[in-house]
Amino acid sequence: MATSYDIPDSPPEVIDRREGPHGEVVLRRHGAVLQIVANGCFLMDTSDGRSERRLVDAALEALGARARPSVLIGGLGVGFSLAHAAESPRWGRIAVVEREAAIIDWHLGGPLSALSSRALADPRTEILKTDLVAFVNETSDTFDALCLDVDNGPDWTVTEGNGDLYSPDGLANCARVLRPGGVLAVWSAQPSPEFEGTLWNAGFQRVRTEEIPVARGVPDVVHLAVRPG
Repeated sequence: MATSYDIPDSPPEVIDRREGPHGEVVLRRHGAVLQIVANGCFLMDTSDGRSERRLVDAALEALGARARPSVLIGGLGVGFSLAHAAESPRWGRIAVVEREAAIIDWHLGGPLSALSSRALADPRTEILKTDLVAFVNETSDTFDALCLDVDNGPDWTVTEGNGDLYSPDGLANCARVLRPGGVLAVWSAQPSPEFEGTLWNAGFQRVRTEEIPVARGVPDVVHLAVRPG
């Protein structure tokens, strides 16, 4: 989620600040870049987006020739993953889970709508306003791909409860949401060999980690795993 860019000399300008059930969410502008900050933790910005786009592409490639696959995207964020998924005619249903009403508002006619308005108008797209962990634990729905970008990675969660998503029980629920042969793709700001091991132990196959170079620092990564057929 985190990215690097040329930092202006001026401090960020707060565009909106909301208090919600999960704490404070802030939208800031820093030069030409929009930033989302939750409870003081920088989440993501609009400076790049290549790794968020790769999250979606890597999942689609891993599905092979499956026709009109469905995808559940965990986290709306600044909209890179959603917008990129909607650009591909190969995807069928595109569902996005987002628990923060403020972030949804910023996309629905707000400052982030320039990135997502076309995708949100796509009839394949639906926004599910709910907590991802609860949704994955409780839903009876299934998808061909599950793309997670709700944290800075399995080892750097935004809220404490999100850690359950990357635990053996959480991954078992992720597998349950996936159809046979479905793909789990998890964005991370850094590699996590421990998480790779947890994926294998949870019964996933074809586990691998793909690095995506960024402007500065260590590469972002996408962890990929396949539910057995």
